[in-house]
Amino acid sequence: MSVSKFKLCDVRPNLARGEEPFPLIRAKVDALKPGEGVTIVAPFMPAPLIELLRSEGFASTMERRADGAWAVNFWRE
Repeated sequence: MSVSKFKLCDVRPNLARGEEPFPLIRAKVDALKPGEGVTIVAPFMPAPLIELLRSEGFASTMERRADGAWAVNFWRE
């Protein structure tokens, strides 16, 4: 992984308000520069998002956080 900087995108507040977080995630992903990645924090493992971004050439790692949320890192290989 040759990413020097991950931008954080915590979608839990959006989900709590009943908002669809995908437009926010898409904007963050589309704004990534070479050497950057994004960390999505969600209350569940975002499997559909992982599959979608993998199909677009993104690699990912994920971890279950101590607070029960999932943190998923995405970056272009």
